[in-house]
Amino acid sequence: MTSLMKSFAIGLIAIVMAFMVTAPVMAEGVTRLGPWEVRYNAFNSTLLRPEMADQYDLERSQYLATLNIVVFAAEEPGKPAQQVELSGYAMNPLSQQQQLEFQEVIEGESVYYLAQTRFTNAETLRFFITIEQGETQEELTFSKTFMAN
Repeated sequence: MTSLMKSFAIGLIAIVMAFMVTAPVMAEGVTRLGPWEVRYNAFNSTLLRPEMADQYDLERSQYLATLNIVVFAAEEPGKPAQQVELSGYAMNPLSQQQQLEFQEVIEGESVYYLAQTRFTNAETLRFFITIEQGETQEELTFSKTFMAN
């Protein structure tokens, strides 16, 4: 193997390893629930920029997770963001529940919902979130393992 090929291979391995290390930092998902496309992510609140945390009155802590949920009308042209009611809780491995208090944020045509919950290091939380709009109600469930940093 030439030195150029060796350098390329080492660089490629480094990029793949960097992606593998950073990919679990944010759990992100997209799911179809009834008439909606729901996009969600959960991440350690220390990843929030301080000015962003201040703007949305969010706390930054190594033991605090932030959830971000956006609901789109899946069957409408352009999939516009929807205003919905969210409620739910996070459950730890001991089945202890923490109620989630969602904050609605509207910026132009964007509508998203933020909530925070505590965790212990290397803890997997399961999320149970009810999404309602008029007579329509759907349940979003997912899990995420959080690491303190």
